[in-house]
Amino acid sequence: MLVKFFINAANSGYLNGLAVEFGESTNAIRRELNNLSDAGYLTQWKSKNKIIYSANTKHPLFTILQKVIRKHLGLEQIVDSILKQMGDVNKIILIGDYAQGRDSGTIEVIIIAKEIDEVYIKKLQQKLKDVIERSVVFYINSPVPENGIKLYDHTNSGSNPNE
Repeated sequence: MLVKFFINAANSGYLNGLAVEFGESTNAIRRELNNLSDAGYLTQWKSKNKIIYSANTKHPLFTILQKVIRKHLGLEQIVDSILKQMGDVNKIILIGDYAQGRDSGTIEVIIIAKEIDEVYIKKLQQKLKDVIERSVVFYINSPVPENGIKLYDHTNSGSNPNE
C-alpha cells in the first residue's frame, strides 16, 4: 500500500477500490489505512459518500519514504544504469502500473535521448530483471503520458532526483 501512495503523491484511493485493487478484504485494508492515517502518513477527505486517502506530502518523512519506495522498487538502479552507459539522456519517465502505484512486476520506462544504444538497452533489461527482480520495459522517445513520473530530467541542472 505504501507503493500506491508514495510512488506518486497524486495517487489516491478509497476503501472498496483499494480492496479490489489489492485483492484483500475491506477489513484488512481499513486497518492499514487507519494505521497509516493515525501515524500521519496519509490524509483523508470525504467525496460524496466515500473517504478518499492520499499521501500526506507535508509529513516530515514523506520525502524519505518516497525515496525508500523508489529504491525498493529498483528505480534508482534503473536511472543509474541508464545514465552510466548512455550519457546524453534528456529524461527518464516512469509510466504504467508503477506510476499508478501498482506493484505488478513490470516497470515501464520512457527514455528521451538523442542517441540510444538499442543493444545496450536489451542487455540492460535482462540485467535489471535479475538485479531488481522485476521486468523492465523501455520505450525510446515515446510520447509522455500526463501521469508519468519524472525520474530524471537533464534540464533540471542535470541532477539525478533520486540522490
